Amino acid sequence: MFEIVEKQVLNPTVTRMKIHAPLIAKKAQPGQFIILRTDAEGERIPLTVGGYDREAGTVTIIFQVVGATTEKLNHMEVGDCLHDFVGPLGRATKTEGLKKVCVVGGGVGCAIALPVAQKLHEQGCEVHSVVGFRSKDLAILEDEFKACSDKFVPMSDDGTYGTKGLVTAALEELIQSGETYDEVIAIGPIVMMKFVCKVTKQYNMKTIVSMNPIMIDGTGMCGGCRLTVGGKTKFACVDGPEFDGFEVDFDEAMKRGSMYKDFERHAYEETCNLFKGAN
Repeated sequence: MFEIVEKQVLNPTVTRMKIHAPLIAKKAQPGQFIILRTDAEGERIPLTVGGYDREAGTVTIIFQVVGATTEKLNHMEVGDCLHDFVGPLGRATKTEGLKKVCVVGGGVGCAIALPVAQKLHEQGCEVHSVVGFRSKDLAILEDEFKACSDKFVPMSDDGTYGTKGLVTAALEELIQSGETYDEVIAIGPIVMMKFVCKVTKQYNMKTIVSMNPIMIDGTGMCGGCRLTVGGKTKFACVDGPEFDGFEVDFDEAMKRGSMYKDFERHAYEETCNLFKGAN
């Protein structure tokens, strides 16, 4: 069993937890993910490794409450145990040899982007971080990003946090001001990553994106996480989750990602009603 040793609410819909999982903590790297189940009858969900402490034997996960399982997870408290916590899965972010990188995070994707930015910083890379949220009350991890970034650019849709506008506008402004990057690493909603790539392609600036399609087993057997990359079928769980953004078919990924929204909403509402009834 995997004990929750720390829980922190980051904003009204996003929670950070530290899980005691020493074997995973020993090997986890930024960019990888785990698959968990809250209980024996629960569904399997993938969550990106949001950090790790090898000495303490803990792995950090940061999740947004959007479905039935994340709702259940959010009702668990320190001292409770997860039934399954498997990983690390997927390929780690390639950071070696990079001298200057712009990390672009959108919404809860910033939780995935942060450990990447931290590792780059630890390796001596110059890190510029552009983070975007809908509004100030949804912003997360500002202090952590500032600590590992040589340049930090906050953005928001409504102007209540940082500068009003999209992360793509901030990125293009940096490039047009003369900044050049070995890589741009974009992590967030699919539509955001698609338009980041449209910006960087104009400047022939290599761009890596982190894909989070529907995933079940995490081993490539189920095929649920398939994507078209460079005209070929790839599986996010074993070939990714990171890919060359210029080769990803984002429109196909968005279409596949919306297939089960009605089912997910129904399951979420059922779970919420169960907790309301328990109270």
